[in-house]
Amino acid sequence: MQSQKELKKIVDALTKEKGLSREIIIEALVEGLKIAAKKKFGSTAQIEVKIDEESGEIEIYRLREVVDKVVDPDKEISFEEARELSPGVNIGDMIGEKVNLQDLGRISAQILKQVFSQRLRSAEKQLIYDEYKHKLGELVTGYVHRFNKRDVILNLGRAEALLPEEEQIPGERYHRGERVKAIVIEIYRHKEPQILVSRSHPTFIKKLFEREVPEIQEGIVKIVAIAREPGSRTKIAVTSTDPNVDPVGACVGVRGSRISAVLQEIKGEKIDVVLYDKDPAKFVYNALSPAECTKVIVDSANKTLEVIVPDDQLSLAIGRKGENVRLASKLVGWRIDILSETQYLRRQDPEFFKLLKVTGLSDETAGYLYEAGIKDLKTLVETPPEKIAQLTRLSEEDVKNILEKAKSALSA
Repeated sequence: MQSQKELKKIVDALTKEKGLSREIIIEALVEGLKIAAKKKFGSTAQIEVKIDEESGEIEIYRLREVVDKVVDPDKEISFEEARELSPGVNIGDMIGEKVNLQDLGRISAQILKQVFSQRLRSAEKQLIYDEYKHKLGELVTGYVHRFNKRDVILNLGRAEALLPEEEQIPGERYHRGERVKAIVIEIYRHKEPQILVSRSHPTFIKKLFEREVPEIQEGIVKIVAIAREPGSRTKIAVTSTDPNVDPVGACVGVRGSRISAVLQEIKGEKIDVVLYDKDPAKFVYNALSPAECTKVIVDSANKTLEVIVPDDQLSLAIGRKGENVRLASKLVGWRIDILSETQYLRRQDPEFFKLLKVTGLSDETAGYLYEAGIKDLKTLVETPPEKIAQLTRLSEEDVKNILEKAKSALSA
């Protein structure tokens, strides 16, 4: 333990280093001194500690009750012994005997150091928890400190955060010392405050745009919905409270400057910024961008949108592995069925529609039959199974099943 004259320096240094208040540091020191004194005088001893921050003076008192006959020497002192310390005492009084810090001994000094350090660590943990529990959903910046298998530990300054593998953007690789942004998604207390962060959460994209777009910060442009498949594509729907402000243009920026900053952070993930509309039919036109739509049929009861697109736009509207239509559906919040203009016109033929529903064939497969002149159930059952298999590329078993369904429907 340092000399008493250096107490103020120690408190000032710890306040600056740990970010803790002077009161917390003094409380930790007082508690440590009490426990250290009890090590010398007994666990039930009553100890009082006074610290003068200005002078650095520490006063420790061992309090005992004056009694006629001592039963508990840790808490009691005989009348005769008490009179030697203070001639005016009476039985029943409490007497305080001043204890020199140096008299506590080496073991007590070690305990003081240990308890003081423990209390400071505990206070520091609580401070970190209190700070970050209010940052849920907020953007933080850290540096890659170390790795735990595929999880990444970020240094946030006074705290560390865990970026689990499942919260990382697929395909990303991290290097020690690399600067990384993420959002806080969870914080809980265990032995240490555990701060969980994410780069794959949709809110991460939202926070990046909020940082880059002043109109969002000012509340002029609002992000209404986000649909994201991390590492691949994100769709974000925006609107404006000011008719003179184009929300999409504001998010993209001059020559794409603002969206480029976001894209740089997510390293290759594509972003579609689209205009929100409370009319789902109009909204889906925008949500399916970059594909163009010809017509939208709204089924409000089932929250379904049947979208017709030009034949050459079908694959673009659906997207790679269905990604574009899947994200558009998440963004709008409705189920989306996409048909090419040719598929839609076929479905206007009652016989083809019946062929489609009875057999359970996909629109594309049934379309192969339609193009070959097999446009109804009657023609289907009259066609050799080998030809159907050739046209549809179905197995013999599958062809047999669809023919049985067609025959049953015709005989019903």
